Amino acid sequence: MFASNYKSKQYLLVALKILILGLTLIYIYSKLYKNDSQHYQEIIIEALQKNKHSFAYLMLFLLLASANWFFEIMKWKVLVSKIQNITFLTSLKQSLSALTISLATPNRIGDYGAKAFYFKKEERKQILVLNFFSNAAQMGITTLFGVFGLLYMTLLYSIEYSILKIISIVIGCVGLFILGYIFKEQALIIKGLSIAKILKYLKNIKTSVKVKTILFSFLRYVIFCFLFYRLLLFFGIDLSLYQAIPIIFSMYLLVSIVPTIFIFDVVVRGGAAVWLFSFVGISETPVLCTVLSMWILNFVIPSIVGGIFMFTYRPETI
Repeated sequence: MFASNYKSKQYLLVALKILILGLTLIYIYSKLYKNDSQHYQEIIIEALQKNKHSFAYLMLFLLLASANWFFEIMKWKVLVSKIQNITFLTSLKQSLSALTISLATPNRIGDYGAKAFYFKKEERKQILVLNFFSNAAQMGITTLFGVFGLLYMTLLYSIEYSILKIISIVIGCVGLFILGYIFKEQALIIKGLSIAKILKYLKNIKTSVKVKTILFSFLRYVIFCFLFYRLLLFFGIDLSLYQAIPIIFSMYLLVSIVPTIFIFDVVVRGGAAVWLFSFVGISETPVLCTVLSMWILNFVIPSIVGGIFMFTYRPETI
């Protein structure tokens, strides 16, 4: 009886893994060979063929993308150490397979459930909170530098903005904080998990762990921005780092606060990038080639590797 139930769960798990990997590969294929994407893909390949240092550039881009994920994996390893010590390889498998599983969910929220699945049931609420802190640290860094970038661009290029909309956003944020305080003892979507309990758990995380998490988030952000800039130069953009920094900062803030699913992720990033770089007279083609290259390096390749890990990595409990 128990053996039969266990085998049924195993078969369902394998079928689910195959479905997720299949959908991921189908989407990536369709996106890369869609009319517009195929056009930019051809430009990327042509640029690699024409540039005499293309191999060196390609190695640099792969190295930077790998460094980006290295610090994400290290960040997860450090955070999970509060519950159990895991190896770098285990953290790598959890992080990349969670990326694959979460691709089709809004703002990749499925990453929470995917990572929690790799731990025992009694540990999963703690994992959700740790993952929240990881993402909050990354979003905090993005917001800090992004606000600076937007303010700088608004002043430098006289970008029009609505005071009424800004006031509405501020009032909305304050309202959310007030509601959060009022209902801090109330359980959230997950039974037994309230705002007060989350804050208490976060408070008990070691300072050293918090510092490392924020540091790794900062390093990821710097690498991500530098990779974007190097790709712009590769596609022939004559732009100084001083000019590019505030635009890149602004772009990543805008795409981070707009709710998206993976299907529209490239479109949102591309639209924001084209609009912002238009202020310095950059045409859309090299910008969209850069966005597509970033997508391939930081999401497509890791998600394929993560799909492979899904079949080789076993959770604590099923």
